Amino acid sequence: MNDIQPPSEQKILIIRFSSIGDIVLTTPIIRCVKQQVPGAKVHFLVKKNNATILESNPHIDKVHLFEGDSDAIIKELKAEHFDFVADLQKNHRSRKLVKKLGCTHETFPKCNVKKAVLVGTKMNFLPEKHIVDRYFEAVAPLSVHNDGQGLDYFIPEEEKFDIQDLPAGFEEGYIAVAVGAKHATKRIPVEKIIEIGNLLYKPMILLGDRNDFGAGEEIATQMNGKAFNACGKYSLNTTASIVEQSDCVLTADTGIMHIAAALHKPITSLWGNTVPELGMYPYTAPNAPECRIFEIPYLKCRPCSKLGFDKCPLKHFKCMNLISSYEVADWINQF
Repeated sequence: MNDIQPPSEQKILIIRFSSIGDIVLTTPIIRCVKQQVPGAKVHFLVKKNNATILESNPHIDKVHLFEGDSDAIIKELKAEHFDFVADLQKNHRSRKLVKKLGCTHETFPKCNVKKAVLVGTKMNFLPEKHIVDRYFEAVAPLSVHNDGQGLDYFIPEEEKFDIQDLPAGFEEGYIAVAVGAKHATKRIPVEKIIEIGNLLYKPMILLGDRNDFGAGEEIATQMNGKAFNACGKYSLNTTASIVEQSDCVLTADTGIMHIAAALHKPITSLWGNTVPELGMYPYTAPNAPECRIFEIPYLKCRPCSKLGFDKCPLKHFKCMNLISSYEVADWINQF
């Protein structure tokens, strides 16, 4: 493939509709395109409910919001006259959209067949390559390379969290805990969070959306003041600010994990039905704090999905339940 010789100004569209973690993982691409392509005007197409992740990113010139109307967004994008499109979604909808734009474009190896083989047979033929590094293949024609500086997350000043608003006992630090995840088999069980929390030196702030509020209340009630339930109370950016000011982040394979990596926080990550070999483990920058993944690698049923289920297909959820709460707490307590 021949490299594209950019004009003095080149308008570039990056496509990634969702989800939170996947969009955060595109930030090295955004930054490197902006910094390495002379005169680049970087646009990003994203679902409206995920736009908050990108709106404060100084490397993006314009965010386009996809609200389900393909005809409307195609009309809007055609008016921009893009020189190049990097399709980091690579699904039927994005391919159709790129085709209608009719400009030079590239995508990345999504490896869906190899992922399916790993899930179905437990035989791993996936490249030992993080998805971020695979994303860079989509901008290789622009002579863009990975600068090795990791992920970005920019928090607007007006959405930063004031730790003075926390209850007494949190002044000397806290552990940020991701309660929620889109799929139940990715979530850390409530009982496990309580067990770990009772072994920690510092209190916990529980993070999630409104759907996680009930679980957060159960944990906070049983922790007798050692946990503050922030689930559903704050915006995503304010939640990121809580992560930024924490001593360590306890999370499953979730968007909070990637936000924590972008904010250079120590990460303690518990993995259930998914596995790091799928290429979505924490993407940390050089000299970033340590990251520790806890998993039960010998279970023959892992991975049972590349995404997740509403409940464990085998009804035992050993992938999470067998992780040692003592080992997790011991790791966190060093911070």
